[in-house]
Amino acid sequence: MTPLLIAHISAGSLGIFSGYAAVSVRKGERLHRAFGTVFFLSMLTVSVLAVYLALFVPPTHSGGGPPSASVSVGILTFYLAATAWMTVKRKEGRGGLFEKGALVAVLGVAVALLIFGLRAASIPAARPGSYVPYFVFASFAGFASAMDLKVILRGGISGAQRIARHLWRMCFALFFAAAFFFLGQQGSLPRFMHGSPLPFIPALAPLVLMFFWLFRVRFISRVKNKTIGLSASKQIAEEFVLDWRVP
Repeated sequence: MTPLLIAHISAGSLGIFSGYAAVSVRKGERLHRAFGTVFFLSMLTVSVLAVYLALFVPPTHSGGGPPSASVSVGILTFYLAATAWMTVKRKEGRGGLFEKGALVAVLGVAVALLIFGLRAASIPAARPGSYVPYFVFASFAGFASAMDLKVILRGGISGAQRIARHLWRMCFALFFAAAFFFLGQQGSLPRFMHGSPLPFIPALAPLVLMFFWLFRVRFISRVKNKTIGLSASKQIAEEFVLDWRVP
């Protein structure tokens, strides 16, 4: 247990707990902003350390993913947290160099994962289906890059779409962290949970909460558009935004 590994585990644990708290409390209020800030910083820390450990600290046990996968997923997690934060940091309808750089980064991740998957699939001794996660993550990165390209071409994003972009990216970053811990590190869990379906509950909870909030944001926006007009619906949607700006 090196200091870097302890820091990695601590940041991941803090990120998971603060992420659950952020998606559970009322959006836009002080508690939500506080938990969201802790989650954002934790995800940046844990993803940077994951990349460093995968590149420069060889594993001491077998069974973990290859360094190439850890580096790619670490970069993808950093990308999700950073772009989700920048989505609410910028004013509506604004874009810039950051979005273009993020697009290049996530496209690189998608291409790298695709190459790793093809190479893994070509190994005769590979376990059947062991290469599938590469293609799953590559497809996800490709989808995220398509969403980035859409924002860039439109010159920014606003209204309920802006809130939705922030929500699904933060929730997927939380899902990655929770899934890697509860499903990938079951040896660290209490013995009664080993081989049990119970770890799937906290691992998949971020996706359930994500769909709940996305439905609420988009549904409210559409209803309000029809009943009280676009400007009022934007104001209501903003209730779900984390106010990252310093007063």
